[in-house]
Amino acid sequence: MMFDQALKGRPSWLDLPGATPRELSVTRWQADADGGDDDVLLDACTGPTLDVGCGPGRLVVALLSRDVQALGVDVSPEAVRRTTERGGIAIRRDVFDHLPGEGRWQHVLLADGNIGIGGDPAALLRRVHRLLEPGGTVVVEVERPGSGLTVGQARVRTGGTHSSWFPWAWGDAESLTTDGFFPLWQAERAGRWFACWEKL
Repeated sequence: MMFDQALKGRPSWLDLPGATPRELSVTRWQADADGGDDDVLLDACTGPTLDVGCGPGRLVVALLSRDVQALGVDVSPEAVRRTTERGGIAIRRDVFDHLPGEGRWQHVLLADGNIGIGGDPAALLRRVHRLLEPGGTVVVEVERPGSGLTVGQARVRTGGTHSSWFPWAWGDAESLTTDGFFPLWQAERAGRWFACWEKL
């Protein structure tokens, strides 16, 4: 998987047709949780948390260090390996497959653009709704307000090689369909935007 090369820390880009390629934040993924993570993502999770698309596990490990139960989920074997090597807990699984604790998670994280998984944010949020307990929250990293919603194809490029095209999406909080959720807040830290919604 090309994402595995990014998870190993190799400079990588997300190619998007008709848009400027986006450099993936591989250095941040490899590092410990940073200020934006601490101030927003981690502070929002006070109970059992599922990190969807956990990558190399910086958020899972940081939550465990706060004595918060956390589980990472990722389709990449490299992500699972790196998460467990740094002391986290993760399983290799697609978010749309059966997951442990369905309907009992207090929080679900969709950080680092993972709202784009599957290219259908509405379907992903419906899935997250089923994973959460009543009153649970989903914390999502989103685009800057006014960006709108874009659904299309993307590929990961590392050096001179690239993955096949796959469905992806990106959008701001206002453009995402959040049926079954109540919006709680939006926040910005160091140029990154976040939103939190509560399951109704």
